[in-house]
Amino acid sequence: MRAALTAQPLALAQGRLAALSWGRTDAPTWLALHGWLDNAASFTRLAPRLVEALDIRIIALDFRGHGHSAHIPAGADYALWDYTHDVLDAMEALAIDQAVLLAHSMGAAVACLLASALPERVKQLILLDGLGALNTEAEETTSQLRKGLLAYRRPLSRAPRYPDIESAVAARVAGGVTPLDIMTATPLVERNTEPTADGHVRMRTDSRLLKPSLVRFTPQQVLALLSGIQAPVLLIEGERGILGDRTWAVKARQAVPHLTRRVLVGGHHLHLEPQAVDQVANVVIQYGYKEDAGQQ
Repeated sequence: MRAALTAQPLALAQGRLAALSWGRTDAPTWLALHGWLDNAASFTRLAPRLVEALDIRIIALDFRGHGHSAHIPAGADYALWDYTHDVLDAMEALAIDQAVLLAHSMGAAVACLLASALPERVKQLILLDGLGALNTEAEETTSQLRKGLLAYRRPLSRAPRYPDIESAVAARVAGGVTPLDIMTATPLVERNTEPTADGHVRMRTDSRLLKPSLVRFTPQQVLALLSGIQAPVLLIEGERGILGDRTWAVKARQAVPHLTRRVLVGGHHLHLEPQAVDQVANVVIQYGYKEDAGQQ
């Protein structure tokens, strides 16, 4: 693989954020945003394909508390909207005025928040099996806050440790919120582990990420945010993903003014699944060419 297609490590925002970069440093840059408990390695199979076909640079961030990025200080919270600052800090560090965002799952929710609130900063959204934020009905606000406060007052658990990478991968496959096979999980786990003095491996992820949110948007707020997105949106879903024909997903798609939807064979991590990534790349490449042609 040519050097341009090999991931290069980056440090951004005075070293607070870690990232992986593919492509020429002077090429048009896309920012890639991963899902909850994942990291920049989420794009290790898709990014090289897009870089080669579209002659772009892709920089995949590790959100705060994930991968190689710094954890937040004691007493702080991992609210969904806080991740928008990670994106804006990265854009500032890279001197990007208006970004194309390639985003999966939680990263897609963050991308939607940013595109709605600051439309002048987002040129295009390419969303991978994710659209809008997790939400809670208004009448459940009190119980959600109670759960969050009680959880945050409990002592932090130690980072999980495993005898080796294979054991850590097996644990991710067995305990994942969405189905994940070994081949798909391996890049994520490799980036999210570090060796210990006794020869084991330990997870890098901040254990506070597992605590429930103190507050969530209501469904009405999420729909209002989605309706405010001005950028064109390409939504690529997996047949076995988290959206499909669920009532909420239908409402969310209907709320977005300029949305193109494609459903492909695959699961929630279809952009990282070896058997599905080529399909995803082909759809993005065709869409990218179409958008470029429309701007000429």
